[in-house]
Amino acid sequence: HCLFHSSNRPKPFYLKKLLLLPILVATILVGCKKSSDPVPVPPPTPEPALYFPPVGSTSWETTSPATLGWTDAQLNDLYSYLQTKNTKAFIILKNGKIVVEKYFGSFTADSNWYWASAGKTVTAMLTGIAQQEGLLNINHKTSQYLGAGWTSLPAAKEDLITIRHQLTMTSGLDDNVPDDDCTLPSCLTYKADAGTRWAYHNAPYTLLDKVVESASGISYNAYFQEKIRNKIGMSGVWLRNGYNNVLYSTPRSMARFGLLMLNKGKWDQTPILNDSVYFNAQVNSSQGLNQSYGYLTWLNGKSTHMLPTLQTVFSGALVPTAPADMYAALGKNDQKVYVVPSQKIVVIRMGESAGNIQLAVSSFDSELWGKLKPIFGY
Repeated sequence: HCLFHSSNRPKPFYLKKLLLLPILVATILVGCKKSSDPVPVPPPTPEPALYFPPVGSTSWETTSPATLGWTDAQLNDLYSYLQTKNTKAFIILKNGKIVVEKYFGSFTADSNWYWASAGKTVTAMLTGIAQQEGLLNINHKTSQYLGAGWTSLPAAKEDLITIRHQLTMTSGLDDNVPDDDCTLPSCLTYKADAGTRWAYHNAPYTLLDKVVESASGISYNAYFQEKIRNKIGMSGVWLRNGYNNVLYSTPRSMARFGLLMLNKGKWDQTPILNDSVYFNAQVNSSQGLNQSYGYLTWLNGKSTHMLPTLQTVFSGALVPTAPADMYAALGKNDQKVYVVPSQKIVVIRMGESAGNIQLAVSSFDSELWGKLKPIFGY
């Protein structure tokens, strides 16, 4: 009795143990809890922001290949390969900065070269800009801008063709004519109703230039310069070559356009094409006939693809060795602008044909990406 009520007497040993027991249990419980807690995961390293070279300047920041784990042996093998394939210029951007920039023979950073059909992707973006400005609607019939009788089709069939069909290569006009570049009405004959057949046909595409001119009231070159070229610091001019209208520029200008595509139509914080619905449609399957084609833009990673001049639907991706999310502007004689969002990479190539003369897609695409795959490590 006195033991529990006297504060002056020393506590027996067993009582001290009892009094310490709750503290001991709590300590054990806390210790158990801590050991079963998940190990804190450090926050992910933030992705570097995309770099944009200044407009009106030749300066362009670089990244050392070594910092990305790219070896000299891999790169030297790549350069040797490119040289054997008649390459004139080759650039790789990572996060917007130049990692690789190589020129071959007498070609330099200031040399100009043609884009061939890689320029189609620029036209697709310009068409989107014209729609964003309310100058045209891609769902409108083409004859609204070019006038009735721009083809030799009956009016009812001609009026089925819209700007969207020109963007997606589904005009239904016959590409098996003596000159599929010819834009005269006599060369534009009926093959199928618009939207029911995919065929890589230059003439309906080329006439998009006239559509944009009609809608904007200024020349195609002037519209390109005002809406894209000058805003992103490109050089470049469209020149007539027979029926075709061909873009010429320096390699770095091609790389600037690739960077604009990588950033979904924005140059740094400056919106160039700010219609995200249109841009997403440009870089995704635009119709069900050729899954690997957007708005005048080639798409990788789809289950099937079609190729220029053929009506065959092939199984598998367009470029099996490349990342599935790659999309590209591809031109005759292997003019290339590859964009890989998952890698934040742009690759451009200018030059003579790397082998067989083919329109847009060629065996060079898969060969080149076979070389790039171990370097990029995807």
